Amino acid sequence: MINQVRGYKQINRQYTIAFTKTQIYSHIEFTNFKCTSMAKDVADIEYCFLKSVNRTYQYLSTRIKVLKLLNSLKVNFGLHQQINGYKPFLYNITIDGCQFMKNTKSNVVAKYFYDFIRNISNLNHSCPYNHDIIMEKLTSETINSRLPKTLPFPTGNYMFQTYWIANEKYRVVTKIYFCHY
Repeated sequence: MINQVRGYKQINRQYTIAFTKTQIYSHIEFTNFKCTSMAKDVADIEYCFLKSVNRTYQYLSTRIKVLKLLNSLKVNFGLHQQINGYKPFLYNITIDGCQFMKNTKSNVVAKYFYDFIRNISNLNHSCPYNHDIIMEKLTSETINSRLPKTLPFPTGNYMFQTYWIANEKYRVVTKIYFCHY
């Protein structure tokens, strides 16, 4: 009755729509992992490697020896896409690591990336840091299980780069290279 008052007519038609089921998923594969210490008297890289156990199982591990007390820690992280070199893509954020560790809900983007390494690293408290920073066995499976099924960015080669700024100076750079397909 309401539809007739507004000038609508109800028309019954039958449509046959054919759907094909296709599986869409996002998948990443690590290609390289580099760590560089810019101040070996403050932080030195004990190891930093990508291990490919077989074609489907890969992991990253690193251990950064902290040689001096770190009272402040800032982290700049960015995602870069390879297009005639690596160009900034999607994120380039600097956070105060000490404040973030006190309240991990303060930055949603940083929390998303922190959740990848939360269970496999010893970065679980706020400043000061006076011990080695360890991340053991970040697997490509871990990353793939946390990615949405359909990622809103194109396939290709990417780099996730972090600058670790301790006591107001650049100390360590890490670069994770991966292929998204």
